[in-house]
Amino acid sequence: MPATDVPAIDVLAVSRLPPLYLDPLRAAYRVHDRLHETDPAAFAAVAPRIRAVAGSGESKVSAELMARLPALEVVAIMGVGYDGVDVEAAKARGVRVTHTPDVLNDEVADTALGLMLCAARQLPAADRFVRAGQWPQGAFPLQTRMSGKRLGLLGMGRIAKAIAQRAQAFGMSIAYTARSAKPELPYRFWPTPAALAAESDFLVVITPGGAATRKLVDAAVLRALGQGRGNGFLVNVARGPVVDEAALIEALEAGTIAGAALDVFEQEPQVPARLMALPQVVLTPHLGSGTRETRQAMADLALANLQAHFAGQPLPTLVPELR
Repeated sequence: MPATDVPAIDVLAVSRLPPLYLDPLRAAYRVHDRLHETDPAAFAAVAPRIRAVAGSGESKVSAELMARLPALEVVAIMGVGYDGVDVEAAKARGVRVTHTPDVLNDEVADTALGLMLCAARQLPAADRFVRAGQWPQGAFPLQTRMSGKRLGLLGMGRIAKAIAQRAQAFGMSIAYTARSAKPELPYRFWPTPAALAAESDFLVVITPGGAATRKLVDAAVLRALGQGRGNGFLVNVARGPVVDEAALIEALEAGTIAGAALDVFEQEPQVPARLMALPQVVLTPHLGSGTRETRQAMADLALANLQAHFAGQPLPTLVPELR
């Protein structure tokens, strides 16, 4: 629509948003794209008019930023994770916070299974082996099977349930740890991450991020996973800081565990050189939900939350803390 027809609702984009989200935002609202970072003077002039914040799952929406936005009403995150948003500060201000759960469950679960297979069978390394012309000199080293092994899920939300469903097709036994046991599930519950790790061949991290889970997977958990014999694979499709990255690197270098497959990192997009140098590690660039279909669904839901708010309608996916 022409710029003169854009409704006079000011929205601050706090991170680099994909066109799937940013373009319809610009068509419907007056969007200030990361103005708080690129032009502080211009931001100060428009800040009193900002009524909404749009961001991704990695966005930071601090109490300090919200304090600079006196008219702020709603934060719409395109992502299931929102640990960068100070929800308590938003709640105190009466600011509504939304995210985009469920629409990405299948995609992240598929990614987790793919990473498990890649870690066990070292498929990326096998690809490099062929491309480097090494096959004529001898066979690729034997690897580890995944079928029939023990899967431990650190977290038991919707995505974890989707992972478990897929893992059953591989004949895997499934156990989990969470804040509390879920008696309705047929899987074994362990009370701590270390107890779960000790009974797992694959430990998949699929728990929310934030202060409560920071470095939940520490050196003790990794030792339990390795079982003193260099066993076990760690797979992280949650948040980078849930895993103590320094402890993980040490465990991998020392052979405490067999390998790892990581889609998320503590300081992404920066990945430690020591981690990249390890041949038994599979690394992907936070692509858990990275398909066109799913990202479109996420963008549509994020926009629907904003539209519902400004239309005075119930919000489709308010974050749990504010329901």
